[in-house]
Amino acid sequence: MKLRLDRYLAEMGLGTRSEIKKAIAKGLVRVNDTIVKKAEFKLDTETDTVFFQNQAVSYIEYEYYMLNKPAGVISASEDRKESTVVDLITERKRNDLFPVGRLDRDTEGLLLITNDGALSHRLLSPKKHVDKTYYAEIHGEVTEEDVEQFAEGVDIGDEKLTMPAELIILESGMESKIELTIREGRFHQVKRMFRAVGKEVVYLKRLRMGSLVLDQGLKPGEYRELTKEEMEQLC
Repeated sequence: MKLRLDRYLAEMGLGTRSEIKKAIAKGLVRVNDTIVKKAEFKLDTETDTVFFQNQAVSYIEYEYYMLNKPAGVISASEDRKESTVVDLITERKRNDLFPVGRLDRDTEGLLLITNDGALSHRLLSPKKHVDKTYYAEIHGEVTEEDVEQFAEGVDIGDEKLTMPAELIILESGMESKIELTIREGRFHQVKRMFRAVGKEVVYLKRLRMGSLVLDQGLKPGEYRELTKEEMEQLC
């Protein structure tokens, strides 16, 4: 792939475009054995080797990370005041990562962090109906009536009922534990579904999105790159 030299270095997180242009003009960048002082110089990412201050800079087109999102962190790429999920990916090579979909600030669990827009679209497109499974703790007794209601669709105040969802009761009582699989991603959907049947979600954690399952070895705030098998299943 052909890329401008300044874009190559910016995408690999070596600085802003303006900072990189200054470094290039100072002769701090080399392509193969030649110092290049023009930011617009186009190189081949497959055959050329770029050096920044005598350190080789490998080009990575896409990155894919599984994050166990902790509570208290917002699902965004950047924010002037708040810590974001992308800030947690400290070993990232690229500076254009983003979360695929969003989890509420107080929600934990599986979040895919990448810069692959096409994959993100496939996972989030309403037409795809990608399954998303959550574990939740509920204030109120979850009953078989709720199971049936969720399977039929719930009125959460939108124009349409929710799509049929699979509700599994793990423990039932005044404080219930459940797993819920939904096939769409409406705003605050899980919380609104339980509120519609007179109950309150007090803890929520996403376990699965499509074929991607949360690695139980990841503690909240920890992450890892996707495996080859996980990538093949997603793609």
